[in-house]
Amino acid sequence: MDGGARLAHSQRVGTKVAAVFHKRAQRAQEDFSRRVSRALADGGPDAVGEWVRSMDPRGWQCYCVDAAQRSILFWETLWQRGNDFVDRASKGLTPVLHFESETVLDGRNFERPVNYALLRILPPEGVRIDPKRRPYMIIDPRAGHGPGIGGFKDDSQVGVALRAGHPVYFLVFFRDPEPGQDLLDVCRAEQLFVKQVRALHPDSPKPAIVGNCQGGWAAMMLAASDPEDTGPVVINGAPMSYWGGAWTEGEAANPMRYAGGMLGGSWAASLAADLGNGKFDGAHLVQNFENLNPANSFWDKYYHLFDLADTEPPRFLEFELAEREPRPRRAALSEPARRSRRPAQPRRAA
Repeated sequence: MDGGARLAHSQRVGTKVAAVFHKRAQRAQEDFSRRVSRALADGGPDAVGEWVRSMDPRGWQCYCVDAAQRSILFWETLWQRGNDFVDRASKGLTPVLHFESETVLDGRNFERPVNYALLRILPPEGVRIDPKRRPYMIIDPRAGHGPGIGGFKDDSQVGVALRAGHPVYFLVFFRDPEPGQDLLDVCRAEQLFVKQVRALHPDSPKPAIVGNCQGGWAAMMLAASDPEDTGPVVINGAPMSYWGGAWTEGEAANPMRYAGGMLGGSWAASLAADLGNGKFDGAHLVQNFENLNPANSFWDKYYHLFDLADTEPPRFLEFELAEREPRPRRAALSEPARRSRRPAQPRRAA
């Protein structure tokens, strides 16, 4: 591409970027105006009277008591989260699988060792497994989360598959990679895992491979490199390209598309791995997720915790740290505070 063509291409891209920015800004302004109008309309003609009645000292007293109680429960929850993080870190980030399991293959013992292992999920009491049904192999997401987060509660892919009578296998990882391992070594290890599952269930269909987040990319690599042994492949929350997007009107913006364009593509990840002597810190991946919706990361989920301070802490702690058993709350709001609570808002993804 000569200089003139490069200049023309740059102008076209600049024009498109300007058009998209203008549309996004215009849509944001329209949404803001609509919400302000709705808020004013919801007040109704009696809004002034409500404001006057709100000046009742007794109402302010109840409000202050309510705010103080919520604040105590809110900060206690964050204190618990910090203590639990330190506790789990001191134990080496042990797997948080909610289900009992046994090790089938340990990748650390392979000729080319990797920090992955194949676990067989043991069915809970009262659940019967048919060994002739299609086995499920779930690849744990290596995306900065703790090991086992793909099955840290009953209502999960593992639990649903078990209740349907399918044998379930789980690929779990250890925190630190083996010396010298690379992505191709991990892919070869996963091929051996699949072959082992097929050997354990010779009369069943090929195993279904379920990949979550980064595990979705691993599942696609596995299926492409060993299609004879893999059955259906299900990928959840694993975009195959951050550049997927369109310029057409009405389609949602992909924040990762803009991040990739503004940061120059994959070089930032390569640089971080080089600075880490070949290791890429998973904290960067988690921060990427947080950057998808900064409003939720830095405000909404904490406001939601404060708003539902008497019921939300167990779910908040369970999701934040993927604990086996959510901790019960130690206190509850007073009766006046309960009466003053607003209806629960729809939960947002944390």
